[in-house]
Amino acid sequence: MSKGFFIDTTRCTACKGCQVACKQWNDLPVEKTKNQGNLQNPSDLSYSTYKLVRMKEEIIGGKLKWLFFPDQCRHCLIPPCLLWAQNSDAIYQDEDTGAVVYTSETRNLKAEDIIGACPYDVPRRDSSGMLNKCTMCNDRVKIGMEPACVKTCPTGALNFGDLEHMQELANERFEKVKLTYPDARLLDPDDVRVIFLTAFAADKYHKYAAAFDPKRWKAQ
Repeated sequence: MSKGFFIDTTRCTACKGCQVACKQWNDLPVEKTKNQGNLQNPSDLSYSTYKLVRMKEEIIGGKLKWLFFPDQCRHCLIPPCLLWAQNSDAIYQDEDTGAVVYTSETRNLKAEDIIGACPYDVPRRDSSGMLNKCTMCNDRVKIGMEPACVKTCPTGALNFGDLEHMQELANERFEKVKLTYPDARLLDPDDVRVIFLTAFAADKYHKYAAAFDPKRWKAQ
């Protein structure tokens, strides 16, 4: 059955456990970083960083807020990157889980087109031109395990399971959260497999937090 995530940013503490677990499971190398004056590091997603806990400081209602956003590929229901790959073997969508997976054949694609097609600015390339991103830990999920990031989350911010159940969980939590945060949002819940709940408007977290326009892609 199609799988999905529900990511509740109101429960995220930016511990970065998910970020580290992703690196460990996928055997991804460390990156040289520098102090940016906040808890976010590295500065962006990369070919070797599939999961990044973004942080922004915002003044909301006259108070300073720390906003955390565990960014990753959304595994879109209708993946723009897959459409732009034009049925090549470079990108495929797993029939069982719905995970959008990139292969080494992505080096034969025009990387600028694939990156530009993503409404969330997720795919990254290495020096050879090969593209990479979150795989949904499809190798783990196919044998009944949770994604590494979900397994390690200590606060319940990251949830994973059958997509329909994640949609129900997201809606239930949203109804509770908006009692405290009237501007709470579920980001693109009908278009992606990674549903984010934010306490405030999406653009306060990241300019690409919510950008999906399904009409744009269905028309192609």
